Amino acid sequence: MFKRITDDLDALLQRLPPHIAQPLIQNEGRSELLEVVMDLGRVPLARYPDREVVLSEQKVTREDIEYVVCRIGVFSGDNRAGIDGTLHRISAIRNREGHIVGLTLRVGRAVYGTIAIIEDLVKSGRSILLLGPPGSGKTTMLREVARVLADDLKKRVIVVDTSNEIAGDGDIPHPAIGHARRMQVPSPQLQHAVMIEAVENHMPEVIVIDEIGTELEAQAARTIAERGVQLVATAHGNTLENLIMNPTLCDLIGGIQTVTLGDEEAKRRGTQKSILERKAPPTFNIVVEIQDWYHVAVHSDVADVVDALLRGRTVHPELRWQDEADEVRREQVSVKLGAKKKPADTSKPTHIYTFGINRGRLEQAVKEMGLPVQVVDDLAEAELLMTAKSFYRRKPQPVRDAEAKGIPIYVLKGNRLPQMEGALASIFDVEPATEPLNPAIDEAEQAIAQVLKGRDSVELSPQNSYIRLLQHQLAQRYNLVSKSKGKEPHRRVRIFRTGGEE
Repeated sequence: MFKRITDDLDALLQRLPPHIAQPLIQNEGRSELLEVVMDLGRVPLARYPDREVVLSEQKVTREDIEYVVCRIGVFSGDNRAGIDGTLHRISAIRNREGHIVGLTLRVGRAVYGTIAIIEDLVKSGRSILLLGPPGSGKTTMLREVARVLADDLKKRVIVVDTSNEIAGDGDIPHPAIGHARRMQVPSPQLQHAVMIEAVENHMPEVIVIDEIGTELEAQAARTIAERGVQLVATAHGNTLENLIMNPTLCDLIGGIQTVTLGDEEAKRRGTQKSILERKAPPTFNIVVEIQDWYHVAVHSDVADVVDALLRGRTVHPELRWQDEADEVRREQVSVKLGAKKKPADTSKPTHIYTFGINRGRLEQAVKEMGLPVQVVDDLAEAELLMTAKSFYRRKPQPVRDAEAKGIPIYVLKGNRLPQMEGALASIFDVEPATEPLNPAIDEAEQAIAQVLKGRDSVELSPQNSYIRLLQHQLAQRYNLVSKSKGKEPHRRVRIFRTGGEE
């Protein structure tokens, strides 16, 4: 399908002082314009993907800033405003007295024709989770999903728009979402509450959500799905395997638990007694891994895929892509858990700012996983913020600043290495070492049997932090004590009886 792009650029240019807007009106490269920057006492700038252009030699005055402010919507608590019916975003910088001294006017563009590659899935009525790296087109695809379901299928669609990325900052949503209705979220920590409110108050048949990222939001998504409402959403993580390793979001694909089988059942299955299993039906029936705008991998039965991955079996996602004639091509492929992924791009490190996270442990996880990460001391230098759930709920200033600047926030369930490794695996599309999973659990099970028979303690083989966590959980299930000892990469678990050696 041919992709049509609209930018409503004239609506933005009309809000600029004439001497700033005129050079843009005459510029042939306006289709590539990213944003206009107006800072008090400085010359106004136009930013493009590869350059900056001075728009006027006249420095920006308070009158220039007021000219813009009077012609746009009201600024919200995160210092963002919009223009009704567009996707443009205007962000303000204020001085200590609260007066606006700077404006960033970002151009928003709607792209039509992006869901041809998954249109049959969208129209199937099943819930779909979109995964993919930043810039892969997830939000753009969500926008058209809302329009197709509302206009073509005549369904009652509610868009829960937390950051106003889907339908714009103004009170009137952008026409790119068609007749879908939009509910704005006062602050990010209330997204889960607005999700539930949408179901209880407005009787939707479909709910569209951008970026499910917390445990509360995952629980709200399950509640919505259990009421028979179709969900289409995005989440942190590039692949379905990322979610399996993410303790905060794994409930979206059914949740993971350690189960102890009886002797006969273990023998029948041909496995060790302690295995990993899915807890519940997945919230989402389908997972689409977006590689770029023209290539996706589809897991059309999430329950079967998760079960297969946990058992170490091969799964068969369907690769889809659009050729030069815009025809959708399909190919079934085979993938096994722990298969080698493409290496992380080490040419440019990712800068992470931490708040409430043990920096030493994070740096240890980065070193163990061999990732191109630099932990920075200044949020202004960061490309993402990592914090713990307990801190995120309080909304400290760094978190509010990150939200205002649009910096991605990764909320960890705890402050332990497994949570950090899970987040890093999600960010870089790599996996914690999973090959030795079953032998490691089998070894822990044998050690537990020896301790239960009277042995004082048993020391296990060195493992990575994620597998050690599973071994600790297994020991706890049998009311035994377990401790990790040693230094990486030789850190290992020792299991002993309650009241035994420490």
